[in-house]
Amino acid sequence: MNTPEQNFAELGLNLPPAPKPLGVYKPCLVDGKYLYLSGHGTVQDDGSLIIGRIGETISQDDGKLAARQVGLAMLATIKANIGSLDKVKRVIKVLGMVNCTADFEKHPFIINGASELFAKVWGEENGIGVRSAVGMGSLPDNIPVEIEALFELF
Repeated sequence: MNTPEQNFAELGLNLPPAPKPLGVYKPCLVDGKYLYLSGHGTVQDDGSLIIGRIGETISQDDGKLAARQVGLAMLATIKANIGSLDKVKRVIKVLGMVNCTADFEKHPFIINGASELFAKVWGEENGIGVRSAVGMGSLPDNIPVEIEALFELF
């Protein structure tokens, strides 16, 4: 059975730089056996952000890829702050926020981009937690997706 680090390596994906806070908050906080991650955005490998609104300038499929990129930024924060994905036991809760037009209704499809990534890293038993996926009128810097999460540590 592979470790989460091995599972991630097999995906052949890159981690972007761990995002730095753009306000007065911590990107992550460990409290006992829990790891809280603040809302993360669409940080790419070069540090730039994916920008746009789903249903307007970004397609549904590209929105799902943007959510996967947010998941990668979250993994980068985990590694930068606690050292290894192997220290995470399971995903508990994910809140996905989608910057979209008022008539867009496929929020869960978009957030699956991150949820599917987590399921591949920690396996379906531990990588899938409870989740909410909601639409927003706007998000910071006009990013298409923001996600926050709660994890259990070993």
